[in-house]
Amino acid sequence: MPQNKLAHIRYRFLDKLLSDRHHFYDRKTLTEKVNDMLCQAGYKPVGKRTIEKDLEELKCAPFNASFREFKKNGKNCITYASSSFSLFSEEMGKEERLLLREVLSTIGQFDGLDHFEWLEKFKIGLGLEECRKIISFSNNPYLKNLKDTKLLGILFDNISNEVVIRLSYHKFTDTTTKSIEFHPYLLKQYNDRWYLLGAADNDRKILTFALDRIDNVEPLPEKKYVECPEDLAERFDDIVGVTFFEDRPVEHILCWVSDASKDYIDTKPIHGSYRPLKGERDQQLRIEYPQLQGGMFFTLDCINNFELIRELCSYGKELIVLHSTGSVAVDVYKRIQEMSEKYAIVREK
Repeated sequence: MPQNKLAHIRYRFLDKLLSDRHHFYDRKTLTEKVNDMLCQAGYKPVGKRTIEKDLEELKCAPFNASFREFKKNGKNCITYASSSFSLFSEEMGKEERLLLREVLSTIGQFDGLDHFEWLEKFKIGLGLEECRKIISFSNNPYLKNLKDTKLLGILFDNISNEVVIRLSYHKFTDTTTKSIEFHPYLLKQYNDRWYLLGAADNDRKILTFALDRIDNVEPLPEKKYVECPEDLAERFDDIVGVTFFEDRPVEHILCWVSDASKDYIDTKPIHGSYRPLKGERDQQLRIEYPQLQGGMFFTLDCINNFELIRELCSYGKELIVLHSTGSVAVDVYKRIQEMSEKYAIVREK
């Protein structure tokens, strides 16, 4: 390959790194990153001296790039002097603009995203500010952090740009603020609350934090971000909610639901493993539980957690957990007993 063409490829890679406002690179790291990109594209790596020459070339015409050099954690880092500068910025084509306009026209109507300032600016730039809302997410505007500190947008930005963060948080039972270095991977909404999933920097253990218990987020761009080694979405295949216990097995759970609630359960299952029981199995259960008239029997296959127990109990007398291969049936029974005892105490007064 002609040397000028290979140099042009390196310039593109350097341009991407020098315009990155979420990570800081010195010349050694720039060389390593460019070589990673070259190898992935099928080219041979180059030395640090070559990258230094490339940087000098970028200062000259026709590029005329200006750089800012600064110290960060003992390293001599380098970026473009202007945060908006890029060597290879291209105008969006008409079809691309129309497609993006349609996408933002839909996304911008979701109430749950109205605190993303960058989205608002993007919408205005494409003339979408007057679009009438026709889709609305379930959203609790009174949740702490979402509007006041724009925490959701900050975390979204750090995840999308693969930035390690220092997370300050507290528990409901302990208001003492604790700190952890954290690799953020996923934002998940459940029951009108937002949760952050990621890995602790020290042992890579996957942890979950409710956003309303996060006190502060500090980006640590100098630390190396480690991508998640698993598909976090798969963790939710076996649970209700967001609380995942690696040491708990999946339980097979047998339930009965009354006629008053069976259609609701059938059209909005508690979990994806929901299976209504019919035919011979249904007949066997009706013989085994003659006191349960009408209704429907169904099964779930879930890991026991707080959200599952709360969901099963939320149906009151309309849903009964008959059996489970683990502790779910016992936990539901205990919860109902405790509720009954507390009500009894109140009602006696």
